[in-house]
Amino acid sequence: MSQAAGFIASQAAENTGSTLLEHHNGCYVSKNSFLPPDCPTVWKVQSTVSTETIMFRTLTLQILTTFLVSLCGQLCLAAERPNIIVIYTDDQGFGDASCLNPDAKFQTPNLDRLAAEGIRFTNAHCSDTVCTPSRYGLLTGRYSWRTTMKTGVMNAEGKCLIEDGRMTLASLLRDQGYETAMVGKWHLGMDFPGDAGNRDWTQPVRDMPLDKGFDYFYGIPASLNYGVLAWFEGRHAKVPPTVFTAKKPNKRHVDYRIMPPYQNSPAETKKVLGKPGMEVAPDFIDNQCLTRFTNKAIEWMSGKTAAAKEGKPFFVYLPFTSPHYPVCPLPEFHGKGDCGGYGEFVIETDYHVGRILDFLSKSGLDENTMIVFSSDNGPEKSWEQRIDDFGHHSSGPYRGGKRDIYEGGHRVPFFVRWPGGIFSPGRGFSGLVGQTDLLATFAKITGATLPDNAGEDSQSFATVLKNPVSNFSRRPIISHGANGQFAITAGSMKLIMPHRKAQGELYDLSADPAETKNLANEMPDVGFRLMQQLTDIVCNGRTTPGVKQPNDTGYWNDLTWLSEARYNNLTTRRDSGK
Repeated sequence: MSQAAGFIASQAAENTGSTLLEHHNGCYVSKNSFLPPDCPTVWKVQSTVSTETIMFRTLTLQILTTFLVSLCGQLCLAAERPNIIVIYTDDQGFGDASCLNPDAKFQTPNLDRLAAEGIRFTNAHCSDTVCTPSRYGLLTGRYSWRTTMKTGVMNAEGKCLIEDGRMTLASLLRDQGYETAMVGKWHLGMDFPGDAGNRDWTQPVRDMPLDKGFDYFYGIPASLNYGVLAWFEGRHAKVPPTVFTAKKPNKRHVDYRIMPPYQNSPAETKKVLGKPGMEVAPDFIDNQCLTRFTNKAIEWMSGKTAAAKEGKPFFVYLPFTSPHYPVCPLPEFHGKGDCGGYGEFVIETDYHVGRILDFLSKSGLDENTMIVFSSDNGPEKSWEQRIDDFGHHSSGPYRGGKRDIYEGGHRVPFFVRWPGGIFSPGRGFSGLVGQTDLLATFAKITGATLPDNAGEDSQSFATVLKNPVSNFSRRPIISHGANGQFAITAGSMKLIMPHRKAQGELYDLSADPAETKNLANEMPDVGFRLMQQLTDIVCNGRTTPGVKQPNDTGYWNDLTWLSEARYNNLTTRRDSGK
């Protein structure tokens, strides 16, 4: 029996009481590609369960039932339904939190406080390696590659990637009686009135956060390099974007600035700056984002404090623009740390996290407010230069950064703090979790039930919060690169699928977290097993148990290990309920 067949046999024995598994019509693996032929695979399972096994499992079930009843009581008694704040930074690497990087060239005392007073998840992953798809995964609990968007990111303007009727964190919690707000960077598409250069800003913006479960919105449509830059509140810009600009040199970093003076037309902008202009409001300036967003979040929460104390909780989604380009720390942070402008910007980000913590303490909301902190992907490409210039590793010990399929592209800081709800704070958890897991986790905490067509890739880690020795084990997690490449991690084994000219790669992350030794040729059976799991997750339309769901498109070319015919066959079987 092969290694892969042995593994599956052991799992079958564990899960069904079967001890014999035979593999017929054996499939083979092409060299370093894990590409099997389209041949039928037959699995035969034979049951041989002993009386002793049955008695043992019955006793185990009784013990487990007692524990679950106790745990349920703890979940109910720990606190009332918590207020929830999700703080989401932009392009912050694993090593950009000092509590995760002993050699960091700057300190993040407030992020360290989240970890010290909560749980640091050291094997946590965003669902993609760039902005838009990660935000979709975070808010919906569904991988973004199941949508029409297979690569890259959106512009500021366009049909929202979150389809109408799709459950989000906001709509889930609103249905559970929460007040909901989003303050910060959206980057999932908005429908603006009119066309660029011919806008009617008296008309409302459509297909935006207020249509996806949020009661309140203040923020900007997308990243600062995509235009339509203004301070939007509700469906309108406070000051309409009626002037134009292009990127300006940034004296404190290798990137750019969005700042006055602005021009009156794209043609004038091109004459002055060499490029046509992006729409911008006269009062907009890039280094005001963090301050304005934090101020508005605190202002909104202040108005909900009394209600929260009376049992009407709130949810705030606070996606910062930092440390994404432009790196533009306020002057009062200049000279802080030993990592240039980038370090200053992360320090400013940490400062605003501290302002949120101070507000919660002063308002009396601290005990029963959960803060989730994470980043949408790994650090921008300037991470390499920071190693040379300052000795700072933004990706920590991991390989790669933003856009990469390696760990540095998608393993990110992830902290959860909830004084009234986390047992034994200050601990770490090294098991797999994903940002897509927030939907199922919040549903569990609030007593909600997810329908089959929501949170298809979301698995609750609520038990980790309550049980310091939780044996929570997530199903395989899928990572997705900006160019469409796939990877799957199950336990410590990670398979990177072949893509275009790149061959498949296999790593044991427990022994080789930096992904330096490709085991593809040494362990082909492991690669084949992981490929089969990835195929199931793609074609079933979900990672979690439940009714199989359709993807939003048919076959696409990034599924390099599958033929279109095989994909269609598997999804047809799904659709027919087989």
